[in-house]
Amino acid sequence: MKNIVILISGRGSNMEAIVRAAQAERWPARIAAVISNRADAGGLEFAAAHGIAVAVVSNKDYASREAFDAALQTVIDGYAPDLVVLAGFMRILTPGFVDHYAGRMLNIHPSLLPLFPGLHTHAQALAAGVTEHGATVHFVTAELDHGPAVAQARVPVLPGDTPDTLSARVLVQEHKLYPQAVRDFVDGKLTMAQEHTQVLEH
Repeated sequence: MKNIVILISGRGSNMEAIVRAAQAERWPARIAAVISNRADAGGLEFAAAHGIAVAVVSNKDYASREAFDAALQTVIDGYAPDLVVLAGFMRILTPGFVDHYAGRMLNIHPSLLPLFPGLHTHAQALAAGVTEHGATVHFVTAELDHGPAVAQARVPVLPGDTPDTLSARVLVQEHKLYPQAVRDFVDGKLTMAQEHTQVLEH
């Protein structure tokens, strides 16, 4: 039975999708904890209601990124995680923290990486005039949004799309893609060395 720890900063809709899939499909894994850097993160209530341990480590309580990451790492490691999942965790992590979880920390990014790293990806996609957009699950490395991609989902960009409409269409696919990628990790199908990115067709 593998232990999964999920980090969130807000509503945590991808966390919800993973929790629902893990319970419905009876994964050989348990969501050991959901941890947030914000006490008001809406996803904490959902996790607690589903019998999952919750914790808050507020970055505002620490003078540096390094001190915050060290405290966060201590809390995470208390749950002996086999996998750490970033699900809307809005913090840039220090290299030491990332190295500690090398090969066992996943993130989802709302673009078809390497296109549009960083923020405001849907506006970036529309400004670039691309006909296809989507989401990427990748292993986390010290370089933001540049870790090895393990799965992608694609959606068309439609005439008249706004960042909001495009975001909503991508999010539907994220809620399918991320649980599947986490399940694949649990089943031993994902490693940082793999050469092919799985594509989930919309």
